[in-house]
Amino acid sequence: MVDIYSTVTKFFQEGGFFIYPIAVVLALGVAISIERWLFLTRERIRNAKAFDAFLPLLRTNDLEKMQLYTRDTQTPVTRIIGCGIDMMKVSKQRADIENAMSEGMLETIPRLETRTSYLSVLANIATLLGLLGTIIGLIAAFTAVANADPAEKSKMLSSSISVAMNTTAFGLISAIPLLIIHSLLQNKTAAIVSSIEMSAVKFLNVMTLNRAIEAGIVRPVQSAGHGGVAINNQPVSLTPEGELVVQQPAEALNNTTAPMPEEVSEESYVQAADESAQETEAVR
Repeated sequence: MVDIYSTVTKFFQEGGFFIYPIAVVLALGVAISIERWLFLTRERIRNAKAFDAFLPLLRTNDLEKMQLYTRDTQTPVTRIIGCGIDMMKVSKQRADIENAMSEGMLETIPRLETRTSYLSVLANIATLLGLLGTIIGLIAAFTAVANADPAEKSKMLSSSISVAMNTTAFGLISAIPLLIIHSLLQNKTAAIVSSIEMSAVKFLNVMTLNRAIEAGIVRPVQSAGHGGVAINNQPVSLTPEGELVVQQPAEALNNTTAPMPEEVSEESYVQAADESAQETEAVR
């Protein structure tokens, strides 16, 4: 430990003035990295817990309870879903609800990305300060040996160059970890954003299904221990994660010429609603 301490002390003493600004840049980068890592980890956990607690309310189709929950639970995912619920009280159009939730995304994502971009800037600053310190050190070294004894010039020059290179080395030592942490934080942020988008799509799918049930386009059934619906007499179950899955009969599974799809997309509900409306209009 004593040898390490003496080596670091000598490194700073011989590195020149620019060693200290680089050290300040490194300290700022480490502080931002720790703060961002803890913040993103906490937000990821809070988002997962909040949406898991929201799913039972979502299946009840009670807008008042869902709106109250999103207002009481201030997490990124509930804020975005809350924007969609607020719009549902004004308009039932899916496009309007999606636009409201997209607006919430535009407000939420910058909060997740705050200060992360500073790390790449600090890494570049550390590298440039190291190069600047080396150049100034070399200028000083050549100036010092200009009037020195010829026999001593080689020794003095090599010693001065060695000292001047310390700033470049320390600049790179500071910049490389900051760039690595910056990349990790970006990936962590992207994963959180993807989970929020997935939760928003599940919310829209379930609300569209609930609207279809209210319109009589699909009918409720009981299957696999969960509440479900039937579309074209095919039961569709709602999983705890908010996904919709068709329950295929045995004869459909044995029919290799016309297999039933395992999943029914939300677009099928919208298309079924449009066709039903057209048929009703034709009858009238």
